[in-house]
Amino acid sequence: MSSGELSPQSGLLAGLRVVEISSYVATPLCGLTLAQLGADVVRVEPLGGAADRTRWPLADSGTSLYWSGLNKGKRAVAVDMESAEDRRRVVDLIVQGGPCVVVSNGDRYPEFGYEALSALRPDVIHVLLRGRADGGAGVDYTVQAATGFPLITGARGTAAPVNHVLPAWDIAAGLYLAVGLLAAERGRVVTGRGREITVALDDVAFATAGNLGYLAEAQVTSHERAKSGNHVFGTYGCDFVTADGVRVMVVILTKRHWSKLLNATGLTAAFQGLAEALGIDFSSESDRYEHRDVISTLLARWFGDTSFEEAAKTLDGHRILWERYRSFEQLGSDGGAALRERDLFDVVDQPGVGPHLAPKSPIVVDGGRLDPRPAPSVGQHNADLLDTANEPEALRR
Repeated sequence: MSSGELSPQSGLLAGLRVVEISSYVATPLCGLTLAQLGADVVRVEPLGGAADRTRWPLADSGTSLYWSGLNKGKRAVAVDMESAEDRRRVVDLIVQGGPCVVVSNGDRYPEFGYEALSALRPDVIHVLLRGRADGGAGVDYTVQAATGFPLITGARGTAAPVNHVLPAWDIAAGLYLAVGLLAAERGRVVTGRGREITVALDDVAFATAGNLGYLAEAQVTSHERAKSGNHVFGTYGCDFVTADGVRVMVVILTKRHWSKLLNATGLTAAFQGLAEALGIDFSSESDRYEHRDVISTLLARWFGDTSFEEAAKTLDGHRILWERYRSFEQLGSDGGAALRERDLFDVVDQPGVGPHLAPKSPIVVDGGRLDPRPAPSVGQHNADLLDTANEPEALRR
């Protein structure tokens, strides 16, 4: 192993224990992000496993591929959450030993809250995800509905809202949780003091809408944002179909990109003529967006007369921003050949699933990443982490 690589036993966060009392996407993603950087993440579940252990997609065996994906490399304990004694065992896991962080998406049990835990251990860091900032319940799809994004998503001319299949706010919230946690951990190293970190899912969504200018646009301009299909708002981007039926996406961001595209497609003269006849400056990003349908008509003809192989060679040769559309099935075909080309993936033999390619962390540290490890079974690490003398009978059998 080279000096730039990370061993499977080490990582930037080695020595940090994270106790995760959570479910579904955002908080498990926070824990996964930390585990992939070397933290010891312990997932606490009720007896029999949390509700999300059976969430789709499923392997043929019935094992949740979703759960296995978001909980790789963690340890797992299972306790009777309705038992005060079992909850005390979880509290002991948190407050005894080295530095610990708690990640949770619920406040049902007061003894797992920051106030109770910090009274026992003042340096504890507690990270909590809420659905809504006002304390109400919320999940990604309900938060989406409140933000305005579904009403500008989808094909032009359609009225119905379209919720994105990607749980963007769950993902963003999970990463915000990890950032807040690591900021608190840095503060603890400097001051020895613990912190209470709270992130609300709807705050993440509205903050993002504001940071990207969507909310300011609605306040200070008179135009209303409409659906635009696969066009990229404010610049030029559109999808096309090649002569042999392959669909690709092309994006042009700058004047230089535009010049390269014209050279690649041989349409320089055609667009010069259009520009002169219509009074359009196609080198302007705003004009390209305003007259995107004119541009797309000519480009669609070029793509329609060009095979995918030829188009790919031409676009790559001119360093155009483009990519072909591929399905998940295509990505997973031939044993995941397309995935094997990326250093991001390695084989994990997950019980109930079998060997398959699973991602490492997208974060590369000193040229290396920790290898992915299987997700744990229910209560797999009870004997290692909890007082087994008082372990629930169901787990001692």
